[in-house]
Amino acid sequence: MEFKVGDLAEVLEGEVLRTTENNSVLVRIADKQHTLRLLKTGTTEFEFMLDNTFHHAKILQSGSAEVKLVLDGQPLTVKKHSKLTEVLEKVSALSGAGGGDRNLASQIPGRVVNIAAKVGAEVKKGDVIVVLESMKMQVAVKAHKDGSLKEIKVKQGASVARYDVLAVIE
Repeated sequence: MEFKVGDLAEVLEGEVLRTTENNSVLVRIADKQHTLRLLKTGTTEFEFMLDNTFHHAKILQSGSAEVKLVLDGQPLTVKKHSKLTEVLEKVSALSGAGGGDRNLASQIPGRVVNIAAKVGAEVKKGDVIVVLESMKMQVAVKAHKDGSLKEIKVKQGASVARYDVLAVIE
């Protein structure tokens, strides 16, 4: 996975090595190992500890190929990698931080052909929220839990990648 910080020409390479005890993840960034622990997540902001140092991040724009965010006041672009999303969701669930369980994510890449639910609606597990089209087949993305549909993060006609967040259910 690649990280590009602000306007710097340097691109850092990184990878997730493994999850550890204490709801932490061992990562390698530029050939150095670091411990990352997710503290708090939301739909556009999250807090984490990296090697015992606190950091705050705000997501400015999330596309299918990269995420633009502000990390401790500095602009940062992260090229997406499916493993990163999996690890963040796993750590979020382990730590009990809100976010991972609230997010309804796409399990396939595709194009949004229908938004079947409205923001504010009460939904039941299994209710269709969004319909995607992939390889000329339509796939219904269903609510993963009962709750209130707080936010729909896609628009009809938009392309989504695997693991992109489509909606938030609280």
